[in-house]
Amino acid sequence: MEHKKIAIIGLGYVGLPLAVEFGKKFDTIGFDIDTKRVEELSIGQDKTLECDSEELLKAERLKFTSDVEMLRGYNVFIITVPTPIDKHKQPDLGPLVKASKTISKILSKGDIVIYESTVYPGATEEVCIPVIELNSGLKYNIDFFAGYSPERINPGDKLHRVTNIKKVTSGSNPEVANIVNELYLQIIEAGTHKAPSIKVAEASKVIENVQRDVNIALVNELYQILSKLDISTKDVIDAASTKWNFMKLYPGIVGGHCIGVDPYYLLHKSSSIGYIPDLMRKAREINDSMADYLVQQFMRELIINKIDPSSLKIALLGFTFKENCPDIRNTRSYDLYMKLTELGLDVSIIDDWANSDEVQQEYGVQISNDLTKNFDAALLLVPHQSLIDYACKLNKSNCFVFDYKGVLRSL
Repeated sequence: MEHKKIAIIGLGYVGLPLAVEFGKKFDTIGFDIDTKRVEELSIGQDKTLECDSEELLKAERLKFTSDVEMLRGYNVFIITVPTPIDKHKQPDLGPLVKASKTISKILSKGDIVIYESTVYPGATEEVCIPVIELNSGLKYNIDFFAGYSPERINPGDKLHRVTNIKKVTSGSNPEVANIVNELYLQIIEAGTHKAPSIKVAEASKVIENVQRDVNIALVNELYQILSKLDISTKDVIDAASTKWNFMKLYPGIVGGHCIGVDPYYLLHKSSSIGYIPDLMRKAREINDSMADYLVQQFMRELIINKIDPSSLKIALLGFTFKENCPDIRNTRSYDLYMKLTELGLDVSIIDDWANSDEVQQEYGVQISNDLTKNFDAALLLVPHQSLIDYACKLNKSNCFVFDYKGVLRSL
């Protein structure tokens, strides 16, 4: 282990915390094609808020670069780039293929390439490895080796961090599997689970989020039923969760880089082998349709309360994909905003967690972090603690607040 030099490819929500932990014990370099990101990290600034300046400083053997030539001499490459879906909801392995090509330029005999990005079972050895072989001239499991250890980062979660979440590991042969497992054991305090193959490790990751997607879809469907019965879903969930084995989930719009994306990878692979998984597919449909349903509910509540929506100033509270986190990837708040504005309503987005420049660049819409503005109506969509407090103030000022999650009920 003492001779391992580690290169982390991709310094986002997954790659940076990993680089920091390895950088405490190994010579480690973090690589990202975003030069601005590298510059910020080099002076101890992390815009994702996953690592603070103090954490970055503790990684004394960690450095950052956007120059691929600086990766020469490293012998373990851990790829943590995004695996999104395209506009047709098909897997987009472009970033993964590009990262594989990048390291091919500097790969040497005996090196190990470990993938952490979420993929469908088989993608590592069917897609990524051939790219490396083609561009490096090296032979798989003879000249270079591979591993797969799925990421389990939960953005914004300060309790479950990379070191205290059990890690699944795997390798392209038994010897490499042991090496990969021992490597992660150097930083993972919670321990590891060595899977018998790369495919098993790939499948284990994707079904984690498929399972959550299906269960959230159930809760979203229950929300629609209970709403028609004029029963609070939150009250029902709180009551049911007093049973020890009840899975406590609340209704919501499912976005982000995992639950709203990963099921499409397994759907794609399943369809390619001739099996159509009806439950998974229906769960995706239910969760993807929640923005439409919430718009209908919001309008219905306005009408019931004899409020004319055409003359209102409306606040959409929250734009990030989840509460108390700045991550705007695949946020379904955008869908809801677009549906409201298409109805001709005057809607402003308020979110003091999201970066307004990033939102403008990625989605082409403006947001505000001003929590002093007054509105006639508001939809509490992403319950950051700051927005919960703001919603309470608006409610007291005769603003109609649509709180579909029932967050304000317990205050």
